[in-house]
Amino acid sequence: MDPRATGPYPYSPIVDRPKLTWPNNAKVALWVIPNIEFYALNQRIGPNFADPPDVPAFAVRDYGARVGIWRIMDVMSRFGVRGTVALNSDVCDQYPQIIEKCVALDWELMGHNYANTRRLSVMEPAEERETVLGTIDRIERASGRRPAGWMGAGGQESWNSLDFFVEAGLKYVGEWVADDQPFLMDPIKGRQLVALPYTMEINDIPIFEYKHHTPQEFEGMVKRQFDVLYREGAESGRVMAIALHPYLIGLPHRIDSLTAVLEYITGHKDVWLATGEEITDHYLSQLGG
Repeated sequence: MDPRATGPYPYSPIVDRPKLTWPNNAKVALWVIPNIEFYALNQRIGPNFADPPDVPAFAVRDYGARVGIWRIMDVMSRFGVRGTVALNSDVCDQYPQIIEKCVALDWELMGHNYANTRRLSVMEPAEERETVLGTIDRIERASGRRPAGWMGAGGQESWNSLDFFVEAGLKYVGEWVADDQPFLMDPIKGRQLVALPYTMEINDIPIFEYKHHTPQEFEGMVKRQFDVLYREGAESGRVMAIALHPYLIGLPHRIDSLTAVLEYITGHKDVWLATGEEITDHYLSQLGG
């Protein structure tokens, strides 16, 4: 993609589009995205963190892999909700039991860089291309299924990322949080990626780490988000994304808020419990793609 002032997709007011329908006339497609990540102890966790080894920052996140993700899996399974995992491919080597369980649960795995300590936006093109293709290849080898989607670490891309996603054979991306419905990106080499409505709002990092909300406030925010999308979805289908991080929502004092919101949402009729690839494929079928 050439540098530009606007996004790599046309402007499209949601009120001017054809009606979007989901299977069985569902009003909302529920898309739950657990981010299962690896942070290397010998690398800086993030720009505002201490030099390595940053033991507290590492250990908190390692808790998510050792304990938190297993709580999340239990809760989601209770309500028949399959995850679409934003997966650092280093998890395949560092936490193979998690990959085995994801496969057993029929969760979808999408690319999310090798690890969360290095982002596409700081890489030279050759390194970025190798990272994208290598991440997808490693997940395919570990799971037996080639990923269809990508969510960059930190939600970051470079001007070259979309080209590499197309080269990797991906169908959809999650970084472009510009809508409540899927939409088509501009063509790249004759192919159009779908942008799925990931969320930086109904996301436990900004909710708990940045805005310091309580579990009760998290529960209320998610329910209110769903109520509006469910109401609007009666006219044209919407996507309800919930982004989770095991080291946050997987803590004992927070996990019951996830139970409460999934019980609430799945207690409504006309809700489609879907993965990212399922949403993408159905959206494309509406376009004749």
